[in-house]
Amino acid sequence: MTEAERTPHRSHWLRNTLIVLGVLAVIIAAVVGTYAFTLSRTFDDSTEKIEEAFPDETSRPPVAVTEGTDAVSQNILLLGSDTRGAVDEDIDELRGQRSDAIMVLHIPADRKRAYVMSIMRDSWVEIPGRGEAKVNAALSLGGVPLVVQTVESLISARIDHVAIIDFEGFKGLTDALGGVEVDNPIPFSPRHLEGAYFPQGKVDLNGEEALAFVRERYAFADGDFQRARNQQIYLKAVMGKLLSRDTLTDPAKIGATVSAISPFLKVDGALDSRYVAGLGFELRSLRSDDITFFTAPTAGTGTSPDGQSIVNLDFDELATVQEAFRTDTLQNYTPSAQSMN
Repeated sequence: MTEAERTPHRSHWLRNTLIVLGVLAVIIAAVVGTYAFTLSRTFDDSTEKIEEAFPDETSRPPVAVTEGTDAVSQNILLLGSDTRGAVDEDIDELRGQRSDAIMVLHIPADRKRAYVMSIMRDSWVEIPGRGEAKVNAALSLGGVPLVVQTVESLISARIDHVAIIDFEGFKGLTDALGGVEVDNPIPFSPRHLEGAYFPQGKVDLNGEEALAFVRERYAFADGDFQRARNQQIYLKAVMGKLLSRDTLTDPAKIGATVSAISPFLKVDGALDSRYVAGLGFELRSLRSDDITFFTAPTAGTGTSPDGQSIVNLDFDELATVQEAFRTDTLQNYTPSAQSMN
């Protein structure tokens, strides 16, 4: 057969191959598009929105601006509550609660790292318009806007978004990921899970165990200090699992994770699937080693004028933290170890 006789067959084969590949591409795009649409609907429909999450604009720090780039840093306030149930009550009812975990997630403008600062819930601070009190009392005294205003005063920077998660959601989140492995620094038996024991070192946690791990404080000599550390340890393990290749390449696992956590979330109106997807794309190269956890600087424990056991803040070191938040330079801050002494 001559070259001229073979060419039509090659062209026919090539054309058919391109057609098949084109059809496959359309099918894949349709599946991915449908999956993404379903995932976004799950998140947006299942999470409860906080209608009024922020204080009056005149009392707030300015929007962050980073010289030389159009990108801006983001501060997301994460509040954990221990109400043991799906978030289904009206948001106004949160005024009667106190937040059991308070964290600020700082995402720099360059999106190369992330920082999570825990605030001890018994920290004695100035609650705007209410005088001095424990920081976790702000939720009870004035709802989410007062918590935002209090934390903004504490870090001297603007909070861009708010998310409240009930600790019960940690069970579903952990199980959806197939469990998480934490590096437990102190062996203990949790009060909230009879018969359980967490040895020192690597521990695999299922959902029930994860909930007991993050809630425990009575087993430790320094109580809430170790509880805060364990919450950070757990979150780092979760982020490591979420950012792993096994999870990122498994649509079913991602879908299960979103479905498991969404019913236990309250978020501000702008923290929707579009924002989360966009931020996720910007942070696509982030891994767990790129996330730094630390605690707002403290100066030991004490007693308030009205007799409450409190945590005193180290305001000298806090000034350094505030400057780092304001200027988006947390990479230059070296936190000190926190203890009750």
